[in-house]
Amino acid sequence: MLGGNVIWFRHGLRLHDNPSLHSALEDASSPFFPIFIFDGETAGTKMVGYNRMRYLLEALNDLDQQFRKYGGKLLMIKGRPDLIFRRLWEEFGIRTLCFEQDCEPIWRPRDASVRALCRDIGVSCREHVAHTLWNPDTVIKANGGIPPLTYQMFLHTVEIIGNPPRPVDDVDLNGVNFGSLPESFYREFVVFDKAPKPEDLGVFLENEDIRMIRWVGGETAALKQMQERLAVEYETFCRGSYLPTHGNPDLLGPPISLSPALRFGCLSVRRFYWSLQDLFQQVHQGRLASTQFITGQLIWREYFYTMSVNNPNYAQMSGNPICLDIPWKEPENDELQRWKEGRTGFPFVDAAMRQLRTEGWLHHVVRNTVASFLTRGTLWLSWEHGLQHFLKYLLDADWSVCAGNWMWVSSSAFEALLDSGECACPVRLGRRLEPTGHYVRRYVPELARMPGEYIYEPWRAPLEVQEAAGCVIGRDYPAPVVDHTAAAARNRANMQELRRLLEKAPPHCCPSSEDEVRQFMWLGDDSQPELTTT
Repeated sequence: MLGGNVIWFRHGLRLHDNPSLHSALEDASSPFFPIFIFDGETAGTKMVGYNRMRYLLEALNDLDQQFRKYGGKLLMIKGRPDLIFRRLWEEFGIRTLCFEQDCEPIWRPRDASVRALCRDIGVSCREHVAHTLWNPDTVIKANGGIPPLTYQMFLHTVEIIGNPPRPVDDVDLNGVNFGSLPESFYREFVVFDKAPKPEDLGVFLENEDIRMIRWVGGETAALKQMQERLAVEYETFCRGSYLPTHGNPDLLGPPISLSPALRFGCLSVRRFYWSLQDLFQQVHQGRLASTQFITGQLIWREYFYTMSVNNPNYAQMSGNPICLDIPWKEPENDELQRWKEGRTGFPFVDAAMRQLRTEGWLHHVVRNTVASFLTRGTLWLSWEHGLQHFLKYLLDADWSVCAGNWMWVSSSAFEALLDSGECACPVRLGRRLEPTGHYVRRYVPELARMPGEYIYEPWRAPLEVQEAAGCVIGRDYPAPVVDHTAAAARNRANMQELRRLLEKAPPHCCPSSEDEVRQFMWLGDDSQPELTTT
C-alpha cells in the first residue's frame, strides 16, 4: 500500500491557478495520480456535439503533454468515478482526493456518491473553489440565505464580501512522483494511453468540416489567447472606453472571446479577472474608482452560477421558482427544425444557426438575436428548445450561464417583461450589426450573389434579380417560415396581456434598470457611458 494523492480533473483543465493541484502535491513523496474520468456526464459530455467534444479532448491532450514533460501523464479512464476511486484505494491505499468545485446542482449526485465513498474508506476529500470568482454559497449566505434576485443586488452583495481571491502560484512539477496504473485497470476499465478522438467516444461529425474559425482547446492556447485579448483591452482602455466588442461587434474577424476556455477551466477566471483589473489600473493609474464595467461579462457569469446553485430545476420552466410560466405554443410543422438547421428564410438567423453547427460559437449579440427569434420575438416557442440545442453545440455552453441567458432573452425569468419589438427584428438588427451582408454570404452560400439591398430580405428581390443571383426564393433558399411582422405584433399583444396578469407576480429575477436591459441585450453603443479619468 503505497498511499497516494489524486487530483480529479472535471472542469479546471489547467495547471495555473489550481488550488486542488497544490493540495494534491502537498506530500511530494507519495504517488500522484492526475485523473480525468469519462463518465458520460462530466464536463458536459451528456449532451455534446462534435466541436465541443473535440475542444475538450484537445484540452485533455494539452494537460497530458504538460505532465509528460515531467515524467508523468494524465490518466484518462472511462467508467464510474466512485468505482474507479475505490479501486485506486484498494490498489494503492490513496489518502487524498482533490478536485475543483462544480457548484451547479446537476453535479451533486456524482459528487455525493464520491464523498460517501471517501467517508467509507477513510480518504480525505478536498474541494476547492476556483471555477468561480466567489463561492456561490458565500454570496447566498451574505445575502441573507437567498440568492440575489437582481444583478445590482448581486453587485452589492459581492462588494460587501470583498474582492475575489487572487490566483495561487503555479506549481513546480519537478521531482513529482507520478503514479501509474496496474495492469488490472486495463482489464476492468477502458484506459486511454493518449487523448481519444471524438469518434472513440461515439461522437461523430454531422456534416462536412467547413469551419471558417478554428477553436483550439487547452491551457497553452488559452493563455496565449488571453494575452492577445489583453492587448485589445489595453488599446481600448487607452482610448478611455471599455468592452471593445459591445458597440461594434465584429462578426467576421477572429473572435477574441475567452468563454470556451473559461467554460472548461483551461483559463482561470481569477487570472483573467485580475489581469483585466490590474491592466485597467495600470492605464488609468488608479484614478477610476469603479471598474465593475470592464469585467461585467464575468460578473454576469457569477450571477447565473449563484442563481442556479440551489435550484435543480433552473434549466426548465416546471418547478423553477425564478422562471415565469409563459404559455409558449407547441412547434407547428417543421418550424423548430428549420430554426435549428438554419432554414428559417431569414438570412441573419440562418447564418447564425449554421455558424453554430459548423464552428460551435456565436457572438453574444447574435445569440440574443436567434434566441429572441425562437421565443418572444417571432416563433413564440419555449426557450427550453433553444437551451437544449445550445447545450449540445456551443463550445462555451455550461448549464447555468446558458440557461440564464435563455431565460433572460425570452423574458421568462423577469417580472419587468421586455418589449418584444425592441430587439426582435432579424432584418433590422442584421443590417445594423453587419451592413455589408458578408456574414450572411459566408454562412449561407446560396445568397452569395444576392445584391446587398436584398441580402437580409431576399424575398423582396424581383424575380429577375433572384434569377441573376442564382437564388430563387422557394427553390434555392426557403421563403420565410412565418410573417415576422404579423408574428411580432401578435407576440407584443401576448406580452402586454402577460404584464397585466403578472402585476402581482411572486418575487423572482428581474432587471435592475432599463440601462441594464440594454447592456445585457447589446442594444447599441449609445447606452454605454464613456469612461473618463476624472
